Amino acid sequence: MTALTEDSTAIRRSLRRAGRRRRIEAWLLLAPLIAFLLLVFVAPIAGMLWRAVDDRDVGPIMPRTIAALADWHGDKLPGEAAFAALAADLAQARADKTLPTAARRLNYDRNGYRTVITNTARKLPDSPRGSWQETLTALDPAWGSSEIWGAIARAAGPTTDFYLLAALDLRRDAAGAILASPPDEAIYRDVFLRTFLVALSVTALCLVIGFPVAYLLATRPPRIANILMILVLLPFWTSLLVRTTAWVVLLQTNGVVNEILTGLGLVGEPLQLVYNRVGVLIAMTHVLLPYMILPLYSVMRSIPPAHLRAAYSLGARPVGAFLRVYLPQTLPGIGAGALLVFILALGYYITPALVGGPADQMISWFIAFYTTSTVNWGMASALGLLLLVATLALYAVYARLVGADRMRLG
Repeated sequence: MTALTEDSTAIRRSLRRAGRRRRIEAWLLLAPLIAFLLLVFVAPIAGMLWRAVDDRDVGPIMPRTIAALADWHGDKLPGEAAFAALAADLAQARADKTLPTAARRLNYDRNGYRTVITNTARKLPDSPRGSWQETLTALDPAWGSSEIWGAIARAAGPTTDFYLLAALDLRRDAAGAILASPPDEAIYRDVFLRTFLVALSVTALCLVIGFPVAYLLATRPPRIANILMILVLLPFWTSLLVRTTAWVVLLQTNGVVNEILTGLGLVGEPLQLVYNRVGVLIAMTHVLLPYMILPLYSVMRSIPPAHLRAAYSLGARPVGAFLRVYLPQTLPGIGAGALLVFILALGYYITPALVGGPADQMISWFIAFYTTSTVNWGMASALGLLLLVATLALYAVYARLVGADRMRLG
């Protein structure tokens, strides 16, 4: 009996060692892939998102001013010590040729502050005429307002909520209170709303068009279904830029679509189908339609035809059988396809930029603008972070709904 116990213990130990060895081997096989993803995917994205709260452009360049404003509450102008510190920092920054960096950052806060900073530094005397407050205010009246001092205090760093607030059309005043941005500067809420409406519209169009196509693919014989599937996948073999440009040619005033409509007498004059919302929806739906069809097709192929036949045999009408028997079984495919199309549509840039007008640009256009044109990485990162958070929230809602449905079915 003791020998059997010792043998069983040895066997268990051997099995545990073998299991640990297999897990270690599996992790070693995955290690190159994990390192690659961390290096070229996770790290760059994390670094980009960090720029949404990173604020170290002003603090190292104007340390005396930042220190003098540490106890300033923004209810009135700071004291003479702050003006003297500012004069010393401007002189030092101009000598070190670092002033443009700080001026650019402060100009993000209020347009025109770059000019105030650079002009003041250029005209700054070696010694004050009276007090530094009188001297600086004489050089530029902006120094007599607490707003520019508040901008310097808000840029103290090393982190900030300035970019995130600006991406939500909010800002802080000199005292630090959060206020709504002026109407002529508040654009991002409308842009986010437009982005979600366009993505939702494209998702709905893809579902309406893709559902019957997927049903046709799932119910045809394999020979016919394979040919139809090639036609569905054909857009994947063509460049996105080429497809978008082709829609510009087709939808323009003298394009093929308008020629057909006017030739058939359906319209009296050519329609404006491009450089507006209509063109954006048509082109994006065409590009994203396969992403709706494929999940639907994979689910529909797994639905046994006997379910509908059983419903018919029990007296259900075709429409009732479809709505009560077939359609509920396709909901996983509908959810997966809709989520995939919606998330992809949220980040579209090329198609709206080429086919849409100025009022049809989505949030990705502004991210690209701040990245390439103005090199405002903080604002681009803040917009990207908000878009990522919204996407993750939608995915969490979808996962919760799917989990609830599975529990009810269980």
